[in-house]
Amino acid sequence: MTAAAWALLVGAGAGSPALGVAGVAADVRPAAASVMAPVATAAAAHRIALPVVTLLTSEERAGAPPNLTGRLPPEYALSRAAPARRRAKLGDRVFGSRTLRGDVRHLRGLLAAALIAGATLAAAVPAGAATRIWRPAPHTTWQWQLTGRIDLSVRARMFDVDLFDTPARTVARLHRRGRRAVCYLSAGSFERGRPDAAAFPEAVLGRPLEGYPDERWLDVRRLDVLAPIMERRLDLCRSKGFDGVEADNVDGYANSSGFPLTGADQLAYNRFLARAAHARGLSIGLKNDLDQVRALVPSFDWALDEQCFQYDECDRLAPFVRARKAVFTVEYELSPAAFCARSRRLGFMSMRKHLDLDAWRAPCF
Repeated sequence: MTAAAWALLVGAGAGSPALGVAGVAADVRPAAASVMAPVATAAAAHRIALPVVTLLTSEERAGAPPNLTGRLPPEYALSRAAPARRRAKLGDRVFGSRTLRGDVRHLRGLLAAALIAGATLAAAVPAGAATRIWRPAPHTTWQWQLTGRIDLSVRARMFDVDLFDTPARTVARLHRRGRRAVCYLSAGSFERGRPDAAAFPEAVLGRPLEGYPDERWLDVRRLDVLAPIMERRLDLCRSKGFDGVEADNVDGYANSSGFPLTGADQLAYNRFLARAAHARGLSIGLKNDLDQVRALVPSFDWALDEQCFQYDECDRLAPFVRARKAVFTVEYELSPAAFCARSRRLGFMSMRKHLDLDAWRAPCF
């Protein structure tokens, strides 16, 4: 943070994320708060400490606690709130012989400094990332539906739905009902019917996925090509109001992709996806890729795995549980009686689904 990014948090009300409260006259507090609220919110979300100047009217000064202090960069002179004969220094108490009076004219310099702080902070924080990232708690109930009309009546806290097929109004309806929404996208494969399919050059398209002839593996080494495409998808996810992202097919290195992909190539690509999601205020789940769970737990916020009970590989998701991160699993062939008891012991949120991922589900929770 540069000196220009010091903020004067003026007029913050109760419940505000601001780091301090200024005691200015009541008639100017709303205007001041409207200026500083976005700055304070962004600072809190990114754990950026903004030193605070606390200004008191003469009436409020009498009842102020003795430790109520403020700091300013040395080049800023508090001509009205501090003694006029010297400039404010770092750590100065803002209890001078003169106090700030409740007129907007006297706030002009303070609000100008606040605006500078906001501009500086905005330049340092990625667009759309000013709000705190939502991460599902370990026992979050959920629904996964990628086909058919979204059934909003399902009792679930988190809905995982298709990025392209789900309109923003559906996400908004989920939010109004107190739900969270995750956008599904395939980050490791090309899907012929997607709106941005023309953006993928032939050079990055590999072999078809087994059982999905219209879907082809991507050369994840080509970040120069794929990064802008995936970033645009994540931008769309954010613009529709989603809270998180499920990035599918991020284990091409372990499949017959048509490219000589290595584990290191996949780690680099998956970590890029996590950084890009977080930069947009989105949580991100690790989809399958069990061989790299230990390496990727620090980068991903939750996990989603298919058929780990059927193939006896659920223990490999334990690092997420130990990190107190949610683990969601789905089975397509086993009956709930065959896996639900173990799922609960492991701390997973599991359910049986149809392979086409319509609205039907048989949850263990």
